[in-house]
Amino acid sequence: MKKPAVTICIANYNGIPIISECLDSVFAQQGNIPVEIIVHDDASTDGSVEFLCENYPGIRLIESESNVGFCVSNNRMAEVANGEYLLLLNNDAMLLPDAIITLLDRAKEIHDPAILSLPQYDADSGELLDVGSLLDPFLNPIPNLEPTRTEVGMVMGACLWIPRSLWQSLGGFPEWFGSIGEDLYLCCIARLKGYPVAAAPSSGYLHYVGRSFGGGKVSSQHLHTTYKRRVLSERNKTYVMILCYPPVLLGLLPLHLLLLFFEGLILSLAKLDWKPVSRIYLPVFKACWVNRKKLKLERARLFADPHVSAQAFIVPMQWLPHKLRLLFRHKIPAIT
Repeated sequence: MKKPAVTICIANYNGIPIISECLDSVFAQQGNIPVEIIVHDDASTDGSVEFLCENYPGIRLIESESNVGFCVSNNRMAEVANGEYLLLLNNDAMLLPDAIITLLDRAKEIHDPAILSLPQYDADSGELLDVGSLLDPFLNPIPNLEPTRTEVGMVMGACLWIPRSLWQSLGGFPEWFGSIGEDLYLCCIARLKGYPVAAAPSSGYLHYVGRSFGGGKVSSQHLHTTYKRRVLSERNKTYVMILCYPPVLLGLLPLHLLLLFFEGLILSLAKLDWKPVSRIYLPVFKACWVNRKKLKLERARLFADPHVSAQAFIVPMQWLPHKLRLLFRHKIPAIT
């Protein structure tokens, strides 16, 4: 068999209802490109392993003895991958038929190693969600809807393409993040080191947004999220600010923490419920304090690299806080 050009890495946990759509979309790809498919099953309890072995015997299956999360799952798959490129794909995402050939062509056009993705469409409505995302000063992703934009701040880990050599150079996902925000981290590290982050203007993937952690999307003009999603998102976003912000932006960190504190108070007062503060915002401060030494060492290691570029980091940023946009448009989010 030919050496695979691409290794497709799919992290799965209790994915029987959705993973067939994902895998079938991979097998339906155009272009006759040699691919390797690895699925990491994260100690599923729904019989996923048996289902995959019976229905998809051609994939490489890694069975985890315990639930280790998205970061560890992808790091394990990347470690044993044989392809020149990795395509990290959520089990709740489905590729359009020309997705892989589009990504491969785009990677060759850019020449330099780059993190890439495709236009993301809502699997339920078919609505275009983003063509990559820009970032606000506090690293909230702002959906980019301009296909001609050459570079973005980040692309979603639901469909993330990266040369395996670049993945190894950047160190993969930080396993202590657990889940959520690892794509933001990887893209920020790449841009700091001068590697492009972009989304191809054509093809795309469908995504059942929020299937894993709940929430994370607008429904009937209202924003819905979950406590689990919010605490991981706010914590890991703060970690990335501490680790990656160039000195010229680091003064925003105290402002970010202050705004988080007031955001928690306002949400709790609006809902007459102390849970937003106690379950989302206070744990962020605690986690940053507990991990302060690790964060300090990681930041020092990163900025010891002479190739770090503050300008490359700042270019795809917009300065109006995205949470204000969401508040004006959708009011205070529902949290469950």
